[in-house]
Amino acid sequence: MYCTESMCNKKLSYLTIAHETPWGYTDNVKKELKSKIERQLKVIEGQVRGLQKMVTEDKYCVDIITQTSAIRNSLSSVEEKMLESHLDTCVATQMKGKNKNKAIAEVLSVYKLAKRK
Repeated sequence: MYCTESMCNKKLSYLTIAHETPWGYTDNVKKELKSKIERQLKVIEGQVRGLQKMVTEDKYCVDIITQTSAIRNSLSSVEEKMLESHLDTCVATQMKGKNKNKAIAEVLSVYKLAKRK
């Protein structure tokens, strides 16, 4: 599911590094981590639904802001897990192979995205 060429063939405006992804990755997210991330994303999905309901019901602004902060922190946790996995598997493989420069460029692109927060 992760690090596949078919994902990156789609033009995703929010992910400018897609076209720079070095191919040849052989490792994907480990099953245990993948299931943890999927569970966490389902929790986040529920949090977003709750946030929508809060806005619809005109709940107190501070409560809404608190909920958005919790969602942002949860998404950040998912991002950290994905990045750690990517560095441990995909990037490590590329660094050992022919695409060292492309792997470095990709990591720098992800770093630049993270700095925009």
